Amino acid sequence: MIQINGNDLTIEQVIRVAFSMDKVEIQESTKSRIAKSNRDLREDLEKDFPYYGINTGYGIFHSQKISADHLTELNRNLILSHAVGAGDVLEEKIVRAAMLIRANSLAKGYSGVRLVLIQTLLDMLNAGVTPQVQAQGSMGSSGDLCQLAQMALVVTRSEEDLDQESGHACYKGERMSGKEAMRKAGIPRLLLEPKEGLALINGATFSAALGVINCWKGQKLCELADRSLALSMEALLARREAFDARLHAARGMAGQMESAQNVWHAIEGSTFINASNHVQDGYAIRCAPQVHGAARDTLRHAKDIIAREINAATDNPLLFENGDVISGGNFHGEPTAMVMDFLGIALAELGAVSERRIFRLLDSHLNNGLPTMLIADDEKAGLESGLMIPQYTAASLVLENQHLANSDCVHSLPTSANQEDHNSNSLTAACHAYSIAQNVLRILAIELYTAAHAIEIRKMRIPEGRLGQGTLKTMTQIRQAVSFQRHDTLWGVAIDKLIAEIERDAWFC
Repeated sequence: MIQINGNDLTIEQVIRVAFSMDKVEIQESTKSRIAKSNRDLREDLEKDFPYYGINTGYGIFHSQKISADHLTELNRNLILSHAVGAGDVLEEKIVRAAMLIRANSLAKGYSGVRLVLIQTLLDMLNAGVTPQVQAQGSMGSSGDLCQLAQMALVVTRSEEDLDQESGHACYKGERMSGKEAMRKAGIPRLLLEPKEGLALINGATFSAALGVINCWKGQKLCELADRSLALSMEALLARREAFDARLHAARGMAGQMESAQNVWHAIEGSTFINASNHVQDGYAIRCAPQVHGAARDTLRHAKDIIAREINAATDNPLLFENGDVISGGNFHGEPTAMVMDFLGIALAELGAVSERRIFRLLDSHLNNGLPTMLIADDEKAGLESGLMIPQYTAASLVLENQHLANSDCVHSLPTSANQEDHNSNSLTAACHAYSIAQNVLRILAIELYTAAHAIEIRKMRIPEGRLGQGTLKTMTQIRQAVSFQRHDTLWGVAIDKLIAEIERDAWFC
C-alpha cells in the first residue's frame, strides 16, 4: 500500500499506481493538516474579504465578488465550463498518474479542500474508475485546466446530478458515463464546496503525469541504448579503447562515464571486439558514450524537476498559517515544459545515433566485411533486399523526432483577455516527448534486431567467435523473442515481437 502525504511521492510510486494498479491511502498524520487547512478556509470566508477563486470569479473575472449562497454554483460552473478538450483520449495509465499527483498535491494542506475530496480520488484509483480525458486543449497555465476539469466531471456533481454532465469513465474495461461508473464502484460523487473546484483543476498535473512516465521510459531507453550499442560493436568488430574508463574520467561527465562503463562490462570476454586491424571506429560507435551520456545527464535533471513537481502545491491561491491567503502562480507549467523539451531532445539524439549504427551495419563499406544489407545468403544478393527497409523505418522515425524535438515551451499565446498573457505549453511538450520515447524504443529495437542478425552472419565466418558476458545475455534474450531468419521475411512482425518482449520489462531487471 502506497501512502501519500504531499511531500515524498516518488516517480517509481506513481509508475506503480499508474501501471500496476497499486493501492493508495492517505498517511494518517497528514489528515489533521488537511482538516486544519479546510478550517482556515472557512474562517477566512467569514471575514467577507475578497479572496481570489474562493469568493471571486476566475481569470479576467477576478474582481467579481461572489455571494456565499452562490459558491457551490461557482465551483460547479468552473468544472462544467472548463471541460473542453479535444483530440484522442489519453491512455488510462496517464490519467491514473495525474489523479495520484493531484491527490498528493492537495494532501500538502495548502489548498483548503476537505479530506473527502482527496479520498474520493484515491477511492477511484483503488477501484479502477478512470475518467476519460482528451489530450488536447491545455496551455500549461493556469495548469492543465481542461484535462483536470474532464477528470473533475466524474468526481463531482451538481444538485440535479445530470448524467450528461458527469463526463465519461472506464470501469472494469467498459466505457460509461462518469455517474454510472461511480455508482457501480460504490463511490459517492461530491458537491463542491468553496475553493474545491479551483483546487481540482489549477495545476499542470497532466503535464507532470506524462513527465513521470517520460522520465521512467527515458531511464529504460538509456539502458537499452547502451545494450544495443554493445551488440552493434560486436557485429562490427569494433574497438574497445574508446570505452576505457580513464578516457571518460578525463572529461568528468557523469552520464558519459556511466554509459562507457556499461558497454565496457557488456563486451568483457568478447573475441569479436578488437578482432579487426582498423585503428578507430566512426562517431556512432566511438562517440556513443558522449551522446548516450549527455542523454543520461539530461534525464537526471528532468527527474529532479519532475520529482519536485509531483510533491508541489500547484493550485492558487494557497492558504498559510495565520490565515494568510496568497495568490500567485504555482500552477504555471514552465518547469515541466522546459525539462520535457530537454528530455525530448535527449531521447531524439539516442534514436539518431542508433539509426547511424543501423546504417553502418548494412553498408558493406562501413561494416567490416559483412554483406550489403546483411543478406545472409550470398547467392540471394539482389534477389532479396535483406534488412534495407527496417533501416528506412528507423530513418523515418528519426526525421519525425527531429520535428517533435523542436521546443514547445518557447511558444506562447495570451488567453483570458490578456490576464493570462504567458503560457507554458507544458502538456504539448510532454506529449511530444512521449511520442519521441515511443519512436526511440522502435529505433533501438531495430538496432538490436539488426545487430543480432549481423552477429549470426559473423558467426558463420568466425565460428569460434565469442560474445562478451553482457552482449551474450542480450543476444540470448533477443533469440528467446525472435529466431534468426536467413532469407527475406516479414521483418516488421519480428521487430514487433521483440518490442513486446522489451516492454515486458524483463530486460531491465
